[in-house]
Amino acid sequence: MATLLSSSPSSLLFTTLSPPSLPSLSLSSLSLSSTSSISSSASSISLSHRSLSFSSKRPSYSAFAVKASAAEKKKVLIVNTNSGGHAVIGFYFAKELLASGHDVTVLTVGDEASDKMKKPPFTRFSEIVEGGGKTVWGNVDAIGTVLEGLTFDVVLDNNGKDLDAVKPVADWAKSSGAGQFLFISSAGMYKATEEPPHVEGDTVKADAGHAGVEKYISESFGNWASFRPQYMIGSGNNKDCEEWFFDRIVRGRPVPIPGSGMQLTNISHVRDLSSMLTKAVENPSAASGNVFNCVSDRAVTLDGMAKLCAKAAGLPVEIVHYDPKSIGSDAKKAFPFRNMHFYAEPRAAKDVLGWKSSTNLPEDLKERYEEYVKIGRDKKTMKFDIDDKILESLKAPVAA
Repeated sequence: MATLLSSSPSSLLFTTLSPPSLPSLSLSSLSLSSTSSISSSASSISLSHRSLSFSSKRPSYSAFAVKASAAEKKKVLIVNTNSGGHAVIGFYFAKELLASGHDVTVLTVGDEASDKMKKPPFTRFSEIVEGGGKTVWGNVDAIGTVLEGLTFDVVLDNNGKDLDAVKPVADWAKSSGAGQFLFISSAGMYKATEEPPHVEGDTVKADAGHAGVEKYISESFGNWASFRPQYMIGSGNNKDCEEWFFDRIVRGRPVPIPGSGMQLTNISHVRDLSSMLTKAVENPSAASGNVFNCVSDRAVTLDGMAKLCAKAAGLPVEIVHYDPKSIGSDAKKAFPFRNMHFYAEPRAAKDVLGWKSSTNLPEDLKERYEEYVKIGRDKKTMKFDIDDKILESLKAPVAA
């Protein structure tokens, strides 16, 4: 039997607790756009560096205060993926670095003339050029040729998911004298836990491609850091997240959610991810040798996400719960999130980098709904074949 829920003013977001201590993980052709220089300013901040003891899952460590010069101008290369949810990270990161006075080059994997470049965030790369940055397209296997004669202080790989993809970039960065190597990893590499949320230092899947990359760069660079994002929202994102909910809510359809709907997840605005990365660039000694959960500091339930999306749209919502096993092989295609608690906290970034989250999911969703309507997606003809299969199995009505 279907379970129907209505949106209510009940609390949908959960504040995370900030513990007195946290573990930081330490492991021993070409197209160019014009650029302009931007001056930078210098500032000094106080940081806390952590030395890690590998004695347990929640290691103990000692702290000592250090000071770092935070804003000298850096030459930064962003190797950006040409598709998927992570593409928008490089876009936001580039814009934030430029606004802070750094020199930025974005190398997007592939061909500038490909159909992939007709989607956001690539259709907005002119904003990077207008901010003084450079945009380049090419193959990472030929990165030395694509960037011949160029050197960078910092290299970020926001493309590879395994060592085969990242090694050419990492090896080139090392040979060309880059002082800092950063990697966009994934919180999906954590093993399931009975003690959510995931925090830095928790057990990861040894066979995960990202784990192999983290091991390699830790052994190759004196200054490195890895960032593990989860789900994200933000203008320019080309992977459905909130849009999945809006698609059903604006058409008056039930929103099918697997399980109880009380599973916790983390949905961060991409500006949080880019600000964390910028902190690492401007405080390299503090970031060095650390893994950071690149997420906001609040969780949301799956039901809560549906309700918040409905509130942002100013519309009612009807939630239907179902057993994902009942729809067989279509289960992973039926819902945009994992059907389990999948929730990490950004403890290391707060403690080591002095970072603060700015994600405000209810307000961010209002902004995203305005854009959803602006591009006309609310009027687009859509099919909901898997939804209909779920609703039919529950004998729930299907909207016309």
